[in-house]
Amino acid sequence: MGSGVLIAGLGPGAVGAVPAGLTGELARADRVYLRTARHPVVPWLEGQGVRFETFDRYYEECPTFEEVYRRIAATVIAAAEQGLVAYVVPGHPLVAEEASDLILDQAGAMGLATRVLPAMSFLDALFVALRLDPTAGLFILDALEPDRLIPVGTAGMVLTQVHNRMVAGEVKIRLMAYYPDEHRVWVVRAAGVPELERIQEVPLYALDRLDWLDHLTSVYVPPGEACAGTFSLAPLVGIMATLRGRDGCPWDREQTHHSIRRYLIEETYEVLDAIERQNMHSLREELGDLLLQIVFHAQMAKEQGHFDMDDVVRSVCDKMIYRHPHVFGREKVRDADEVLANWERLKRREKGDAGKSCLADVPRNLPALLRADRVQSKAARVGFDWPDYRGAFAKLDEELVELRDVLDEGNPERTREELGDLLFAVVNVARLLNIDAEEALRLTVDKFTRRFALVEEKCRLSGREPGRVSLSEMDEWWEAAKKREKS
Repeated sequence: MGSGVLIAGLGPGAVGAVPAGLTGELARADRVYLRTARHPVVPWLEGQGVRFETFDRYYEECPTFEEVYRRIAATVIAAAEQGLVAYVVPGHPLVAEEASDLILDQAGAMGLATRVLPAMSFLDALFVALRLDPTAGLFILDALEPDRLIPVGTAGMVLTQVHNRMVAGEVKIRLMAYYPDEHRVWVVRAAGVPELERIQEVPLYALDRLDWLDHLTSVYVPPGEACAGTFSLAPLVGIMATLRGRDGCPWDREQTHHSIRRYLIEETYEVLDAIERQNMHSLREELGDLLLQIVFHAQMAKEQGHFDMDDVVRSVCDKMIYRHPHVFGREKVRDADEVLANWERLKRREKGDAGKSCLADVPRNLPALLRADRVQSKAARVGFDWPDYRGAFAKLDEELVELRDVLDEGNPERTREELGDLLFAVVNVARLLNIDAEEALRLTVDKFTRRFALVEEKCRLSGREPGRVSLSEMDEWWEAAKKREKS
């Protein structure tokens, strides 16, 4: 190779595991870059007369590992355009080496020659040290990407790059959502390196108490008989983080809170439809789709530094405990009505808006019937309500008279206003009769749709379009449809 890139591995850390001929390959390179000088065989390389530069300073200068890897790739590619460059990494050059992948991709796009000189991976040494057979089922994950630390079935996990106690603490917290605190894990440092190798089995809760963790440390998590949190929110949160990540789905990555808000509404109505159909299989599926939208919004908020899904769950847990002092505290209530009154009082105190209207937090974007019911219910909780439905019926009659009167005036704006008053009064009657006005109207629309479909069928059977059939004839078919439905 006159120019281009050689990517080579140093092996897990023992001099005897360095690939044969590596020093000769490095001697022929115009420039040699080591990803890091923190590797047990580096002093031996220096003793062999190998001259090199390292990228250790990038780890100090860059805010994220992703930026480190991008800078490494850019530096190597720029040098490779001028001559032969050797990029050398610990272990195998393609195992847990993101910068190697970037270099190979960019070199290929630019037509630069590339060659990979393999080496024994630290995983090979780890398998030997712990006598593991990876074909029995094993997941290898990066401890620096905690969102991906999700157990799968009964497979074990190897967590790489457990650099220090801080990383170990994050790993511990994540895994304790799935495994018992006492679940035994194996901590391995410098596997296969004489005099440096250290292996210790510890309970999961003690993982971050070891004071000898370093950049050569990995953790093996054996499969548990039961992972209590396997079906918690964490797997879904991890999937969404991956979809939104740099190598994730282009569509998911470009979405915003605003662009996907309609899906939240659509999925909510899908849930309601499943409930109406009393289809539990469909309800399970639709609840999952709705939950996905919630996790989607939480992930975007996390990326913007506002909050994450844990904060969402923690917040609602705190809220439910605070607003149920009759369950979690010593307060006593007589009935459900008093529970609702306390809920409103505590909610306003919690939000610090005791001086605001109790109706201020009713969303304006609710469907109008539902919003009317919500506004009336909140006003009722502070005593502004009819004693029973009879008063609401009288108001309904009054509003109907006012609508008839304004029709004679020919004023469209007044007509709209009075019609709104009439609808509001209808909702009030429904509420005092313990009937959901939104649900009642929806059922009536369904009923109308079914009956009109029968009218349309009669039209087709007569060989005519609905618009070419007289109203009186369609009305006869309508009445027949009513009788058929009631029979």
